[in-house]
Amino acid sequence: MKIESFMSGQRRQQYHYKSFHPAPINQEWSWEDARISTLLERASKALGELNAFTLIVPDVDRYIQMHVLKEANLSSRIEGTRTEMDEAVLEEEEIMPERRNDWREVQNYVRAMNKAITDLRDLPLSLRLLKQTHATLMQGVRGERKTPGEFRRSQNWVGGTSLADAAFIPPHHDDLPDCLSDQEAFWHNDAIQVPHLIRCAISHYQFETIHPFLDGNGRIGRLLITLYLVNHGLLAEPSLYLSAHLEKHRGAYFDALTWVRESNDLGHWCRFFLQAVEETAEQGKETFRQLLALRQEIDSRIVTLGRRAENGRRLIQFLYRRPAVNVGLVSAKLGIQYPAANQLVTGLVHLGLLEEMTGYQRNRIFRFRPYLDIFRAEK
Repeated sequence: MKIESFMSGQRRQQYHYKSFHPAPINQEWSWEDARISTLLERASKALGELNAFTLIVPDVDRYIQMHVLKEANLSSRIEGTRTEMDEAVLEEEEIMPERRNDWREVQNYVRAMNKAITDLRDLPLSLRLLKQTHATLMQGVRGERKTPGEFRRSQNWVGGTSLADAAFIPPHHDDLPDCLSDQEAFWHNDAIQVPHLIRCAISHYQFETIHPFLDGNGRIGRLLITLYLVNHGLLAEPSLYLSAHLEKHRGAYFDALTWVRESNDLGHWCRFFLQAVEETAEQGKETFRQLLALRQEIDSRIVTLGRRAENGRRLIQFLYRRPAVNVGLVSAKLGIQYPAANQLVTGLVHLGLLEEMTGYQRNRIFRFRPYLDIFRAEK
């Protein structure tokens, strides 16, 4: 199938509305558009270089967790949450009550991603894995009553307040088994010669079009991109997340998906996706460069702490995984007395490594400012 000849599907009459039934995707794909070939080459190069960084950066796992947290925050923001990175690194009791629902959704995304990556060691990318991941994503948050971990058994829609004024109506639930089986087969069909980034682009479009869950489809669909790349060996670590790019270009993202269904323009979507991969991978490489430079800068500052330098290094190692602390937590984690922990925190504040973020005189929280700045959404 040539991408230029793709017919996206058809609208099927249901009782009092028409649902969109997508065309199968498990087939050979080719294209005449030279722009796709050029973008594919550039995206593949950038992705390979990003993967190389994850193989050479010392203790990369500690940084990957912040990549996951940033992705969780931004992917959830696309769906309407408003948790900031400074809040995402806190514990629930440290979050204002009116913002805790959003915070829980971000934390669920982190747990869902971490569990899915772990499950990939024993379970290939599959519908079963996506259902398990969805169950984790929706546990105890808004949407928890919309059959977490199960594909829908009723009609859903996108936009509008009902089927009558919906912007888009996905396939009828009776058609889900065939649609999803076709997609799962496409992920692992070795008999067809289709580059993985093209498969990944088409798979994301198809998943969002099928919309198989009652809630959480956007987040699972974006998470699917990273899972696909890890499962097929394009990434050794889950280090590429597109939500920063997609959130920044949200209108163009949704328009590109819609344009496939409305005008059969799969090529436009593939170009958008490949450019997103290239730009995100380049930003990921820059992030790792900044992390390595920060690590060297921190090492040079810590030695000025004198006899507290060793505990300072231990605290920094902890901060890479949890970049917001209070003095009591520092005391407990390092096994030192509270006054010594307070002096150590004060020393890191003077070095410009920690910054008090509450403005309170008591129950103060200190953030690892230069580290968090690297992962902020606007970067």
